[in-house]
Amino acid sequence: MDKLRNMILRKTVYDIRHSGYLKRCNVTLAKPLSELFNYPKSKFKFFAKNQTGLFGIHELISFEGFYTLKERTQIECDDFVNEICNPNRKRNLVTIFDQLSNSLCCLADMAEFIRTAHSDKSFIAASEDCCISINTIVERLNTNKDLYTSLKQVITDGDKYLMTEEDRHVCELFLFDFELNGIHLEEKKRQYVVDLNNFILITGQQFMIAAEKPRVVDRTGLPDVLLKEYSSIVDKLIVGHPSSQSEDPILREVAFKVFYSSNAESEQLLDNLLECRHKLALTCGFPSYAHRALKNSIAENPIFVMEFLDTLNTELRTRSVIDYKTMKKANNNNTVSPWDVQYLTNRIKQNHLKYAMIDYASYFSLGDCMEGLNMIFNQLYDINLLFEDIKPGEGWDERIYKLAVTHRTEGLLGYIYCDFFERTGKLHNDSHYVIKGGRQLSDDSYQNPIVVVMLNVVWRENNGPVLLHPGSVENLFHEFGHAIHSMLGRTRYQHVNGTRCATDLAEFPSVLMEYYATQPQVIKHYAKHYKTRQPIPEDMLKKLCSSKCLFAASEMQLQLFYSVLDQYYHTRPLQTLSTTDLLGKLQVEYYGLPHIKNTVKHIGM
Repeated sequence: MDKLRNMILRKTVYDIRHSGYLKRCNVTLAKPLSELFNYPKSKFKFFAKNQTGLFGIHELISFEGFYTLKERTQIECDDFVNEICNPNRKRNLVTIFDQLSNSLCCLADMAEFIRTAHSDKSFIAASEDCCISINTIVERLNTNKDLYTSLKQVITDGDKYLMTEEDRHVCELFLFDFELNGIHLEEKKRQYVVDLNNFILITGQQFMIAAEKPRVVDRTGLPDVLLKEYSSIVDKLIVGHPSSQSEDPILREVAFKVFYSSNAESEQLLDNLLECRHKLALTCGFPSYAHRALKNSIAENPIFVMEFLDTLNTELRTRSVIDYKTMKKANNNNTVSPWDVQYLTNRIKQNHLKYAMIDYASYFSLGDCMEGLNMIFNQLYDINLLFEDIKPGEGWDERIYKLAVTHRTEGLLGYIYCDFFERTGKLHNDSHYVIKGGRQLSDDSYQNPIVVVMLNVVWRENNGPVLLHPGSVENLFHEFGHAIHSMLGRTRYQHVNGTRCATDLAEFPSVLMEYYATQPQVIKHYAKHYKTRQPIPEDMLKKLCSSKCLFAASEMQLQLFYSVLDQYYHTRPLQTLSTTDLLGKLQVEYYGLPHIKNTVKHIGM
């Protein structure tokens, strides 16, 4: 396999050298990705004099550039709006709409990412101000009747210029976005929709903040095992997590009941959120919020979704019962409760593996996993990931990698920035962010996409390469599935580029990549011990891959239950049942374990 990898690398170097790509970019070809990611420079040129700004945007050498970009975007948007509304416009409508959308998205998406990822307070404040301003522009455009009328007329009567099926489809998507916000309604109802949207946004933020708060309860009467586990302030105990991995069953039970105890504030916020979403849907002409959310999905409507979920439930029940019997046996034949599941399944999986996780991680260095991804992408899509030196000022942290995605015959497809290492203040979610979507330009060239893959792995300072546990490998492959989707989805319009497709379709490429992360015939080609460079032993590989099937049914049953609960919450007003009562009722039918009285697991994080 090393020979194959080196052959691919040499072939790629030849093709790219002769394409002229190297004349434009500072690409490192001498070393494979495994070495570049396993043994990076200890310090990047983060504090050197900036040659460029964030993502190569010159204005963002300083945080003040956000204000310049904001003003420029405002002017561009005004020009596009005037062109759309001009009866004597010189080009087809969907192209102008897409340019308007592109202008807003390029700034909004990038600013939103910097707001969450940058460590400099000045950049955070400037990007947050930019996000607020762009949202204000979007809200104003969403209520612009002239824009809606121009679009509606083109869909009804056709454009004055040639219009393809792709043009019509994108026009209909833009129209749908307008009508989601009630643009087609009379003025009084339109304003009501704006007010509802604002209330939903604020209430949703308040709900998330409340859900993330630790539970603060009186210490009086609590068992010692709980008092020893959590910190206290005076006579209050602060329970920040449910201790689901503890070996002590009493601690697991008590911590679960305290952490997920009834929370009147959060329950009221959820009730308000669901009520306003239902009112919004009815006002905009939908039977329910679920109908509104599913309108442009593959599923299309809640009836189909529930038919699918009910069928899946029928098929899963007998399989998940077997899983719960396995858990019960491991629990000394004691009843399995919700607080036992994570502990028992992890223990059983660990026993099945027969090796410690660190033993497995020794075969999955970050660099070797990146080499594995590169191998897969080359063989599937004829593309390669090439390391490119990042310029001072281009990144938002010292340890950002930049990869150029190149095709053997088509050349550069786009860039992936890799923000892999944990740091103070960084979000803990592994994520994929679109910074700039791809689209065809007026001169027939292509606006190449730019994305970020964000992980949270621990940097090993002067202590060898970063080693990933198998679960982290799956996360890496999942997020790169999204990233490559963004690279390969080279549509004419950015509004439908890459992951900007139907929501239920957007997860397909990433889930596909997860399968490659768990297939033995793939793993054996790149998983090598970081010291000995020996491939992962056959026995370890078989144990690892077979462990992925353990409790697959019960884990899917839990996700099924969450999906059903979401559908019920959003297809009808709650009326007589509270959100907690409905959860308890549905849990009997769609999950293998009973609801615990006086707990609100749907509200805790």
